[in-house]
Amino acid sequence: MSELHLPWLELSILVPLLGALGVGRVRDPDAARRWCLVIAGVTLACTVGAWQDFVWMHAAQADDAWSLIRLVFGRDYLVIDEFSAPLLPLAGLLYLLTAVATLPSKVRRFPFAWALLSEALVLATLACKEPWGVIGLLAAGTLPPYLELRARGKPTRVFAVHMALFVVLLAGGWACVQAEGGGQVHSLWAIVPLLAAVFIRSGIVPVHCWMTDLFEHASFGSALLFVTPIPGAYAAVRLVLPIAPAWVLQSIGMISLFTAVYAAGMALVQREARRFFCYIFLSHSALVLVGLETVTPIGLTGALSVWLSVGLALAGFGLTLRALESRTGRLELTRFHGLYEHTPALAVCFLLTGLASVGFPGTFGFLGTELLVDGAVEVYPQVGIAVVIAAALNGIAVVQVYFRLFTGTRYASSVPLGIRRRERFAVLTLAALILGGGLLPQPGVASRHHAATAILQQRQLPGASATPSRDVTPEHP
Repeated sequence: MSELHLPWLELSILVPLLGALGVGRVRDPDAARRWCLVIAGVTLACTVGAWQDFVWMHAAQADDAWSLIRLVFGRDYLVIDEFSAPLLPLAGLLYLLTAVATLPSKVRRFPFAWALLSEALVLATLACKEPWGVIGLLAAGTLPPYLELRARGKPTRVFAVHMALFVVLLAGGWACVQAEGGGQVHSLWAIVPLLAAVFIRSGIVPVHCWMTDLFEHASFGSALLFVTPIPGAYAAVRLVLPIAPAWVLQSIGMISLFTAVYAAGMALVQREARRFFCYIFLSHSALVLVGLETVTPIGLTGALSVWLSVGLALAGFGLTLRALESRTGRLELTRFHGLYEHTPALAVCFLLTGLASVGFPGTFGFLGTELLVDGAVEVYPQVGIAVVIAAALNGIAVVQVYFRLFTGTRYASSVPLGIRRRERFAVLTLAALILGGGLLPQPGVASRHHAATAILQQRQLPGASATPSRDVTPEHP
């Protein structure tokens, strides 16, 4: 296995982990926020360094140089490959922009120390390929939101029951896989628990109520950071996709497709902005699972591209709603708010990120959505039609909520509601990435295509590494 030139992976985990310990001792919320920004910025730099170092090496996968984990445990648990390489800086960017966009009115409510701990766990999960390591890190990642709910005095039963069931099923399923060995077809006792665990963590209908409950009771920023890396899909790629038979993948695809259409329809009729965002996210994360289970180069490439675009676009979409909440409180969608005159920049960001999430032409998500639909149609023609219906319903929901929030009436305010410098930085960063990825999609699609090929090779499908037709990008020279 190749080695990175510096221990980027361990640094990207240790920096926020040690930072969480330090920030937890800071009593002044403003000082805690400043330290959180510095630590999140350094962490993002480490993840970008790992990504670029890996790209320059042209290797299949790589681990850290001078690895402390290798010295302690005798093996490498942290690796970076084509699949995880861009996911690491994406997660680091989301945490940094969430901290940047936290206004003074939200500083006392947002748990900066727990956010840094959560970032360390998320990055460790995305850098881990060992099955038991992935399971343990996914289990640990459920603790920060639970502890935050308890600290805020909010109900925890729904979230705790679903996450406990997720961990038990994931661990039990993989224990059965190991007991049965790797050289045979695995039984239902091994596959079904893993399948159910992925459904729970991804919020697939009918086990999605924990996600709406989390957005209702947790801080918007914490809920956003808990779901936008889409860890359920990561568990599916690392644990389920390499060993699952075709009927399991078809089941995941069909149930996820139903969730995508159902959640898109629910987004159209929501009366509260947080629940609206929750259903929009559920629909898009389900579409990622639909593409993953097509098990074709085109479909997988589309799914992995949509994964990145959804992470960027819906994170920006959620941060825009969070910024509006910090000015007006919880947003009801039963009336017109008329906020455009006060915050035109946020209105533009809302529309840009919302339309980018549904694959509007010229944005980062456009080509990924096209590839996803093309791959789905190639396998199941009716699936492609349903994917288009889900995307259309999501687009209608985004435009409908835009009119509700920014038009229709005049809003009178005694204090200025214009965009702040911190929010402008977050908005411009996301806009540049969304539009830049739409205008120059080739590098991102090439990376995702190579990752899709590697995933297919893990399934040991005949001809998976060189599918004869429909290749979307050239290989590395």
